[in-house]
Amino acid sequence: MPTLTLSWKSDLQFANGPESPAIELHSSTPHVTSPTQALAYAVMACMGMDLVHIIQKARHDLRAMTVTFEGTRAVEHPRRYTAIHLHFDITGDIPDTTVARAIELSRTTYCSVSNSLRTDIAFTATFTVNQP
Repeated sequence: MPTLTLSWKSDLQFANGPESPAIELHSSTPHVTSPTQALAYAVMACMGMDLVHIIQKARHDLRAMTVTFEGTRAVEHPRRYTAIHLHFDITGDIPDTTVARAIELSRTTYCSVSNSLRTDIAFTATFTVNQP
């Protein structure tokens, strides 16, 4: 991975350097991603990509997937996540056992983002498979 940079723009606003696609992170500007939201998106994307790879490798007909994130944050600083729940809404002819196994493999083995989080976070995931 190349070295990444963030530069302070003003107030509580940062933008990344030219070495990767543009991203801005703000503390509380409406319609701009905050660092904690970016972490949530990273967990959703990492696990979602793992599920797509595992389901397709098993030769199942994945047609659509939406990942939803719900997080609980500590009241006191640091306001870290104390609980994370992901829900995968999947469309395709895929057995529940395949999805459950893909979630387990992502969570325990493959997703570098979720595996970089503190181990005391209550982390759960559910799914719904909608047949086409």
